[in-house]
Amino acid sequence: MHPMQGLRFAFGPFVLDPGAGTLLRNNDRVAVGHRGVKLLAALVGRSGEILGKAELMDAAWPGRAVEEGNLTVQIAQLRKLLGPAAGGGEWISTVPRVGYRFMGAIEQLGGARRKPLPLPDKPSISVLPFVNVSNDPEQESFADGLTEDLITDLSRMPGLFVIARNSAFAYKGKAMDVRDIAEELGVRYLLEGSARRVEARVRINAQLVDTVSGEHLWAERFDRSLEDIFAVQDEVTAKIVEALLGRLFAPPPRNRPKNLEAYDLCVRARKLMDDAPQTAQEAHLMLTRAVSLDPDYAEAYRWLAINHWMGWVHSGGPTEHTRSVALDLARKAVVIDPNDAGCRWVLAYLLAYERSFAEADAEFAKAIELDPNEADTFAALSDITVLAGRVGEGLEHIAKAFRLNPFPASWYYLTLGQAQYAAGQYEAAVETLRSDETYRTSSRRFLAASLAQLGRLDEARAEAELFLVGNPHFTTHHWAATEPFRDAATLAHFVDGYRKASLP
Repeated sequence: MHPMQGLRFAFGPFVLDPGAGTLLRNNDRVAVGHRGVKLLAALVGRSGEILGKAELMDAAWPGRAVEEGNLTVQIAQLRKLLGPAAGGGEWISTVPRVGYRFMGAIEQLGGARRKPLPLPDKPSISVLPFVNVSNDPEQESFADGLTEDLITDLSRMPGLFVIARNSAFAYKGKAMDVRDIAEELGVRYLLEGSARRVEARVRINAQLVDTVSGEHLWAERFDRSLEDIFAVQDEVTAKIVEALLGRLFAPPPRNRPKNLEAYDLCVRARKLMDDAPQTAQEAHLMLTRAVSLDPDYAEAYRWLAINHWMGWVHSGGPTEHTRSVALDLARKAVVIDPNDAGCRWVLAYLLAYERSFAEADAEFAKAIELDPNEADTFAALSDITVLAGRVGEGLEHIAKAFRLNPFPASWYYLTLGQAQYAAGQYEAAVETLRSDETYRTSSRRFLAASLAQLGRLDEARAEAELFLVGNPHFTTHHWAATEPFRDAATLAHFVDGYRKASLP
């Protein structure tokens, strides 16, 4: 889900929906991978224009260095899937030594505009991804890290409303009017800037824009040595807080990395973990290296803990070993940086799975106190609250998570669908779980249960079968025993749906 959501492209017998990640031929799904969809969306979105190879590679493999041969392979696969165009020509033409161009006539379908979100009752801001203006693509993660840190620093301010990093990064590399971005995110202020790192020097430009009046409230240029980078971040944060809240503010100290290579590895690993479960292994190696370079860097332990957790989510359930490793890593992160809400919610979530509910609840509360804008806290808390039988509260938490993070990671949809099922909102649950393409394997179980409760048993069984292809060892009994349920009636309701959908 990103700012192109709602915008669909029709050409010949095809309809491409970049937001949902789907390509239809005469209303039937075409089996195309997510890289293929991203490439096609880039080409189709600028039909008739020549797109360079580097630009296309960045569209399909954002932030990753890949061989040009990968692009050639993807284009060849797309051509094969699309077949010949109407007049017998090609949909995608090669421009020798330069790149590719989409040749078909395109019709745009569906309103591209999302409904503008109403402004919160306190100053609201999104930090747009800082642009890397050095000629070196290796410095991309430096600019991304700067963006993410500023989001974290600002979101710890109780007087502000701050959009989460997932949604901020949905705009990376997109040329859009700041007013349109502000409307889509439902914020008044945007921070934008650029970063250039050359050897031991950094140059950072930043400006704060009021999108209602169109004026720049504050702009500054920093030219410093590289080791001053975190001091610069603190200065930028203080200036923004002063501009928006009219007061000077020193946030509680944050655990900063002592080693910039460890910092860089952490930023790159986070991006890989967003990308796909397949890349979790690569992220794992980067984070392990980061920890060895900087053993007192809390953030690296936090992401390692999540990575272990994701390892179990995607490979048929936790093992005792990965579960205890993840918990140890999360505890260590909180000990190193007790002020980091991200470390706290990860620990809280893992504690709930250990059924240490009192401790989990206390950690969730502390996370919200430390950072009232950390959307992931509310999404994770929704999951745990629903399983405790407090379904209405769980729905409120996930709604809050979506408001802070309108273009979230796909697990938010899983959490929302689960809450809607628990509330008996089966139609809504089906819509939620069908709109989310990327996490399908584990969300299908809730989709199957929702369809079954609506009496749509054939569809339910088809979804259950697809779920079992990805999760061959799944049994309802084992699932019920490992999920952190605190409420017998809620558990019985889920089991009932699984039974009706013929899940084992």
